Amino acid sequence: MTKRTYETDKIRVSWNSDRCIHSAICLDALPTVFDARRRPWVDVSAAETDDIARAIERCPTGALTYERLDGEAGEEPPAETTVIPWPNGPLMVRGNLDVRDARGNIFDQGTRMALCRCGHSRNQPFCDLSHRAAGFRNVPRASDDRRDRAESPADIDPSVGP
Repeated sequence: MTKRTYETDKIRVSWNSDRCIHSAICLDALPTVFDARRRPWVDVSAAETDDIARAIERCPTGALTYERLDGEAGEEPPAETTVIPWPNGPLMVRGNLDVRDARGNIFDQGTRMALCRCGHSRNQPFCDLSHRAAGFRNVPRASDDRRDRAESPADIDPSVGP
C-alpha cells in the first residue's frame, strides 16, 4: 500500500493508492489542489481548508481522507450505511465502515469505500478497475415468483435445510 500525506497547520490530507480507482472527482472538484500531472500531486496550500475538506468528502472510494488540525470538526460518517451498485462497476459503500479479515480482525476502516463485485480485483475486497478488462456488466434484477412467495430459504432452494 502506498499512502502519502500532505499537510498544512490546518489540515492533513492522506491519499491511499490501494483504494483509488481514478474517478477524477477530486481533480474536477478542486483542480488547484489536486493535479495528477504535478509532483506532488496534492497542494493543500492552494485552497481554503473547508473547500479541501468538501472536495475530499466527494471521493467515492475513501482513497482521499483528511484530518482537521485547526480544531474544526472532520468528516462524519452518514447516519445510515448504504450500498449502491455503480453501473457495470463496484459497490459504493457509505457509513461507519470496518473491513475485517476471515478471522474478524479489522484491516481497514473508513466512511467511503468501493468494493469489488466482479470478483476479478487483485486488491480484494476493494475495486481496482479489473471489471473493465473482465467485461463485467450488471445483471438486471429479475422478478422471481418463488422468492416473492417464499416463507423460508427452502422454498427457494430445496437443498437448504435438513
